[in-house]
Amino acid sequence: MASQTHQDQKTEHPETVDTEPVAQHVCGRIRTLRSQKGWTLEQLSTASGVSRSMLSQIERGTANPTLVVAYRIAQAYSLTLADLVETPTGTTKIDVIRSDDRSYLFRDDRQCRIRTLSPLHLEKDVEFYELRLRPNGVLNSAPHFEGTREFLTIEKGTVRLTSADESSELKPGDSAHYPADVPHKIENIGRGEAMAFLVDIYSRAPAPRG
Repeated sequence: MASQTHQDQKTEHPETVDTEPVAQHVCGRIRTLRSQKGWTLEQLSTASGVSRSMLSQIERGTANPTLVVAYRIAQAYSLTLADLVETPTGTTKIDVIRSDDRSYLFRDDRQCRIRTLSPLHLEKDVEFYELRLRPNGVLNSAPHFEGTREFLTIEKGTVRLTSADESSELKPGDSAHYPADVPHKIENIGRGEAMAFLVDIYSRAPAPRG
């Protein structure tokens, strides 16, 4: 999953420091506007010229957009920069992710459908996904950040999990915990759609190599 955030890097070069309150608001507003439009990350990327991986980082609050990037995003929404940083009139402590909210679709193609289940602007070291693999569908992932691990729980179907040179077949009710800082993939080896829940846990500090 996080391989998506390592790929397609363009020239945005956002700041990767902890976000200040105003920056946090901008990151959340970008996601809210995308939700209101009913756009996927891919659609916003096409409209703004900002890579999907960069948009994902910004919406999660793990990167602050530069003025150039913020301007591109504002233009995609037909807004000015002032409109984009508009201060909210109120806040809520309950963050609901609706099942039909397409802004949480991370990927949707002939291979698989990945929907984010964790609030985009909260956790920075844990990501929670719903994964649906079409028959014969495969989710190939390049190594994530050093020390990253994944938890996979199968809800429906049969899949083959491969992490580095090890593989295991998983069926409904099975769970697996494995290194994700190596090449890994999840394959649907059943006849119907496979559905699973996937959690990415990023290391707070680089894991030692031994």
